[in-house]
Amino acid sequence: MKASKWISLVLLLSFYVTALVFYQQMPARMASHWDSSGAVNGYTSRFLGLFLLPFIATTLTALFLAIPVIDPLKANIAKFRLYFDWFIVLFLLFFEYLYILTILWNKNVVFGFTQALLPAMGILFIYIGIMIRNAKRNYMIGIRTPWTLANDEVWNRTHSLGGKLFIAAGVLSSLGAIWPKYAIIFIMVPILTVTFVTLIYSYIIYKQVTRSG
Repeated sequence: MKASKWISLVLLLSFYVTALVFYQQMPARMASHWDSSGAVNGYTSRFLGLFLLPFIATTLTALFLAIPVIDPLKANIAKFRLYFDWFIVLFLLFFEYLYILTILWNKNVVFGFTQALLPAMGILFIYIGIMIRNAKRNYMIGIRTPWTLANDEVWNRTHSLGGKLFIAAGVLSSLGAIWPKYAIIFIMVPILTVTFVTLIYSYIIYKQVTRSG
């Protein structure tokens, strides 16, 4: 088994071990959701507060691991599989970090939740940018528009730009920790920009490629 898969397995197991260790220490009603300013705006039971996130992480990991097997273009996924496998590890580390922040908050440790979370979110976006710059055409991973899926050149050029934009979005999201009051702007504006720009860009490139072809 690859090192990345061993690490993913250990991270998944650590969720459940942590839940069992801290179960009796958590309040019956746990804070489970925070708004963009870091104020609590949602609560749940102790059981869901400790086991829902591990369950979601486990389910998503199983889905991620299935993608290279079920995608019709799985041969292309194999070409950047190393990046994808380490994305799974980073994704689980992000969830683990979020999980630890949730537990600390419910143990009355005082900190700015949004300020603590945004840098980790930024790192995740940056790695996604690196991964998709190396991604080959497939149906499940990357910037999937009708035009990128139809043509390898359109896919490659769109992902070259999209990767850079995701990295920029990650940097901007991290900067949101400095101004937590405007955190939602530092997250949503870059992501919406990436989505809109890559959509339009892929269409333009597709038209250029098909005209020249």
